[in-house]
Amino acid sequence: MTDDATAPALKTTPLHSRHLAAGAKTADFGGWDMPIEYEGVVAEHTAVRTAVGVFDVSHMGKVRVHGPGSVQFLNGVLANDLDRIGAGQAQYSMLCNEAGGVIDDLIVYRWADDEVFIIPNASNAASVVAVLAAAAPQEIAVEDHHVDHGIIAVQGPRSAEVLAALGLPVDHDYMSMASAEFEGRPIIVCRTGYTGEHGYELVVPAETLVAAWDAVVAQAAAVGGMPAGLGARDTLRTEMGYPLHGQDISPSISPVEALIGWAVGWDKPQFRGRDALVAQRQAPPVRRLRGLLALDRGIPRPHMTVHADSLEGAVVGEVTSGTFSPSLKQGIGLALLDASISVGDEVVVDVRGRASRFQVVKPPFVQPSTR
Repeated sequence: MTDDATAPALKTTPLHSRHLAAGAKTADFGGWDMPIEYEGVVAEHTAVRTAVGVFDVSHMGKVRVHGPGSVQFLNGVLANDLDRIGAGQAQYSMLCNEAGGVIDDLIVYRWADDEVFIIPNASNAASVVAVLAAAAPQEIAVEDHHVDHGIIAVQGPRSAEVLAALGLPVDHDYMSMASAEFEGRPIIVCRTGYTGEHGYELVVPAETLVAAWDAVVAQAAAVGGMPAGLGARDTLRTEMGYPLHGQDISPSISPVEALIGWAVGWDKPQFRGRDALVAQRQAPPVRRLRGLLALDRGIPRPHMTVHADSLEGAVVGEVTSGTFSPSLKQGIGLALLDASISVGDEVVVDVRGRASRFQVVKPPFVQPSTR
């Protein structure tokens, strides 16, 4: 049992007072007290799909890797192949353990051969820094900038309009970044996101973060947008089938099982977990991450069991992510299922003791508009 009085205090971002002033409901997310919703998850979700939503994701890690041969070093550690992208481009990748499980999934920004910026998940940032620092040769520095910068995600079909009104660059390609200035301070404008919509993520110095947030939120409001919390971020990413670390991928769930082998550089001679992943890829599959689409009013939630035909039937898997889809107005989820279960099959989920029917599908559930 943990005594609340001895539990570590939750961390907050520089925008915490803004969230409270806006009436946000907050909760523990990876050790950070983060806004879950302001006006409501459905309203915020809808704003992102139809106009623009503004998220504080400053809890995410920020890691600078620099020195001669930084890209080459990281390419021998991270799963994806950094030679697939050039300077000024970003890439989704993973840091795996030797068993092929995922220590963390992250976004890697390649500025130059000797300069790389990495965004890991909040709760895994220290682990990522520790692994990279231990593996790095003397001439390469691995620096933890977790609290030195904040990140504002501006997502939705009118996101470019919002940032252009602030004089920021918006015309660069998806999964690329551009340097800019806001109030005389350097910021990075990344064409990335976790919602499936056209969007941007602004990496902003901590001391400029509040002013940048206020400016972006004001411009978003002018086009029908609003601040959005991590509740909407979860429903948005689930509609896309994007995995969440700790649920859909983890140290015990590999990229092969999660069907994200496209983010692995299979032709590379070396990266952490390579031997285990190659062996797993070549062997008959045991389990796969699939989508679930409700055929009734059931809403799946993590850890609910999945059965072949009835609650008395064989257990064939477990829900890893699940929610009500505001776009489809029905339950959706991701589940780690036995390889015997195929797309198109019907399965039964134990929704609090009630049998709920689902069709096994291939995500995304909603057509992405990232580009």
